[in-house]
Amino acid sequence: MMRRSHDRTGLWRWARIRASNQDGIAAVEFALLLPIMITLFFGVVETSLALLCRADVSKMASTAADLISQANTLSSADLDNAYAATGILLYPYYDSSVSGSVKPTVRLTSVVDDGSGAANKDHMTGKVAWTCTQTGSGTLTPATRAVGDTVTFTQPLMTDGGSVIVAEIAYNYASPTTKVIAGPINFTNNFYTKPRRVAQIPSPSGGCP
Repeated sequence: MMRRSHDRTGLWRWARIRASNQDGIAAVEFALLLPIMITLFFGVVETSLALLCRADVSKMASTAADLISQANTLSSADLDNAYAATGILLYPYYDSSVSGSVKPTVRLTSVVDDGSGAANKDHMTGKVAWTCTQTGSGTLTPATRAVGDTVTFTQPLMTDGGSVIVAEIAYNYASPTTKVIAGPINFTNNFYTKPRRVAQIPSPSGGCP
């Protein structure tokens, strides 16, 4: 009987030691995995926010081109309205009502037939008739456009005597947490459309805003 009691005491002691050792191992494993888990969490959150912003920039380009292409004529106020409408799509990344909110760069350009139809059967080039830019945080390529510049399209978009409206958007996205995406990302998107009511939309009255 004494032998059995001694054996049981030893077993209980061994079980307690074993359990305490397991607790220590779990704590060490958790401490090792925690930084990885935190990094993965912020990585998923920041990547999702960046992709949403990228999608918004694409919507901005198509919206800006669509708004301008519906006009017969343009004024400086019309361009201001187009800038404001596209800016709304970028909320909450950009909010015009908040002081210091970083604007997107928006460039609207009318590219007209350059008369090279006979030599350029695919009509892949045109010349800038007018261009207006809302200066913002993003960087466009090319950085500037000027009246008379030649624009080359990747597809035959131009027709004889016609024109193409080009909307170019750039936004310097910065992560709100900066845990994984540390630096800003320059999101850009271009959209091309043709005027719906006239062959060529004249330069905005009153000039660029």
